[in-house]
Amino acid sequence: MTTELGIKLSVLDTAPVWQGSTASTSLRNSLRLAQAVERLGYHRFWLAEHHNMPSLATSSPAILAGQIAAATTRLRVGAGGVMLPNHPPLVVAEQFGTLAALNPGRIDLGLGRAPGTDPITARALRRQAGPLGAGDFPAQVHELLNHFAPPGGAPAGAARPGQVTAVPATELSVPVWLLGSSGYSAQLAAGLGLPFAYAHHFSPHGSVAALQAYRAEFRPSQYLSEPYSMVAVFGAVAEDDRRGELLSTPLRMITAQSLRGMNPLFPPVEEASSFVCGPQERMVVDQMFDAQIFGGPETVRQKVTEFVRATGVDELMMLSVVQDHEERVRSYELLAELAGLKPDESSAG
Repeated sequence: MTTELGIKLSVLDTAPVWQGSTASTSLRNSLRLAQAVERLGYHRFWLAEHHNMPSLATSSPAILAGQIAAATTRLRVGAGGVMLPNHPPLVVAEQFGTLAALNPGRIDLGLGRAPGTDPITARALRRQAGPLGAGDFPAQVHELLNHFAPPGGAPAGAARPGQVTAVPATELSVPVWLLGSSGYSAQLAAGLGLPFAYAHHFSPHGSVAALQAYRAEFRPSQYLSEPYSMVAVFGAVAEDDRRGELLSTPLRMITAQSLRGMNPLFPPVEEASSFVCGPQERMVVDQMFDAQIFGGPETVRQKVTEFVRATGVDELMMLSVVQDHEERVRSYELLAELAGLKPDESSAG
């Protein structure tokens, strides 16, 4: 449903892991969060693939998407995204074809061209020592698309000798998105006539240019007749601006620590708010997070309105990294309220 802000609202989740907690707890909270935002009227819930990162538990988005789809009834669920260089396209098609067969009309497949991890882990995932394969991404995307039935078309028939069939993907048309943080992915999505999702949350200053390029170069296809774009942002809505800004401090701290080569769990607000960055760290952190959407309801309303006007985006996907589960749900509730989302009573329970 389009909100009063002129866009659809969705959720991106990385199952953040906090000091004193575990990845298992974070994954269970992801299921609880999905059920909560479905009741609030959000449109879709995506999981982002990461590996060898103790602070992020979404290493298996296909498995988690299946669990979330089973625990909800209306919400669109998917990967945002599967990092295609890590996986054979056949395996991805089989996984998401299976998800779509069990959850008709509710599964999305977002594809990224980065490994979502460090080079050593990427080699361990792919079991080979060559380059990461990002340059092969267009061919991988074409191969994957060919495993699914065309939109509105009849399922593919039995495999011919020598032909590989992705069962049950050939019976289904699964919406495929391209993800990116640069003009490259935007242009590729436009050329293929696919929907495009931009990662503003870690590359905020290229959003406008990438989305403009996507719309300008879009070619209608069997998948889409006109361009459709979504942007993922970091953000949180609190009762007032002070608390909203404080909720950004764990992300700021862990980003500064990553610049030092550290890979820690997320710290509580009390620790993060007193963390001291070096001058260069402060510049990087401020450039990233001053462009995100944190604050009280009116501040967030203004920021979202300005963001939509600047980008022309069709859908906003919020990634809220908040330690207390109830406060995290409340953040999404406040965003839904200020956007005029109508709760889905059929999902209550």
